[in-house]
Amino acid sequence: MNLTDLFWIFLIVSSLQPVLQQRLLAAMRQRKIAEIERRRGSRVILLVHRQETMRLLGFPVMRYIDINDSEEVMRAVQLTDPEVPLDLVLHTPGGLVLASLQIARALKRRKARTTVFVPHFAMSGGTLIALAADEIVMSPHAVLGPVDPQLNGLPAASILRAAEQKPVAELDDQTLILADVGRKAIAQVQAAVTEFLAEHMPQDRAEELAGRLSRGEWTHDYPISPTEAQALGLRVSTEMPQEVLELMTLYPQPVRTVPTVEYLPEPRSLPNPRRS
Repeated sequence: MNLTDLFWIFLIVSSLQPVLQQRLLAAMRQRKIAEIERRRGSRVILLVHRQETMRLLGFPVMRYIDINDSEEVMRAVQLTDPEVPLDLVLHTPGGLVLASLQIARALKRRKARTTVFVPHFAMSGGTLIALAADEIVMSPHAVLGPVDPQLNGLPAASILRAAEQKPVAELDDQTLILADVGRKAIAQVQAAVTEFLAEHMPQDRAEELAGRLSRGEWTHDYPISPTEAQALGLRVSTEMPQEVLELMTLYPQPVRTVPTVEYLPEPRSLPNPRRS
């Protein structure tokens, strides 16, 4: 075997390595999902968006909740017996209100118990989905976020407030249109959140909390911790199963650069004291 043959063998093996690695990870995820389903007696669905550092030709690739996600989740729900509990693992920055509401309403209509697990974060549309569950389980440092709608990358509530600061005669048509759409968007999201929350709290309390979450009281990226979520009246637990955290490690960032966080992956405990 000459150097040319070795070169081509190396090239083939190198090209196949990412494919084989992805298949191995997929198989490991399937085994872990099956393990959790057996232990909890539930259907496990994951909605995971790993997009923070993905790049294509040097440009960031953003992933968020879209119609394809809602179709897949609803298909999985339809394939599940109504008596079987549903566990949804969320890791997402949010996404389309339409897709998020479709998933949320599919959860709400379930006869059996629904639980949403948030290992790290479920912002915006992710929080909207979580509010429809019977229980939200968060890691101690995981976060939810406000659900105020965004228009053209700007908070609808801020557009509306800006328009209200000036006489109508001083506003251009585009601002007036955005303010009108923003008013409708806020009312629609607030009504949906009220519907979800009223399942577990009095109607007046649900309306008040829905308003706080949807009318722009906080910035859109404001992190709502488990403690604050509980203080708001949400059904939040911090009893995160270790299996869910282990499952999330099987969704690594698809990057080939030097990692920005690095550590020995084994558990670490205090050493045993020496005896004299």
